Amino acid sequence: MYYKFSGFTQKLAGAWASEAYSPQVRGLKPLVSTEAPPIIFATPTKLTSDSTAYDYAGRNKVPELQRLFQKSDGVPIHLKRGLPDQMLYRTTMALTLGGTIYCLIALYMASQPRNK
Repeated sequence: MYYKFSGFTQKLAGAWASEAYSPQVRGLKPLVSTEAPPIIFATPTKLTSDSTAYDYAGRNKVPELQRLFQKSDGVPIHLKRGLPDQMLYRTTMALTLGGTIYCLIALYMASQPRNK
């Protein structure tokens, strides 16, 4: 059996030998266009000054965060940033404990037969 590429379904389709071996019957088309595609981002989206330095939205906080996290003060790494970290940690632990207790109660209730 012979196959040819169908431009309509974009799949291989069965064909006669004459169609499969001579695609010139329908005409050859270039696979890649000869024209260059339009440039999408040809101009900068934000006009900047003549300096070559990049303009960031904020200052670089990495060095001070490195100093904070590398300080050996005996505080675990997940609690180093103070009250917000403590609240998040305690909320997570409370939800975990509550979910564990709820699951144990549900397992206990499921294991007890109902009296009818």
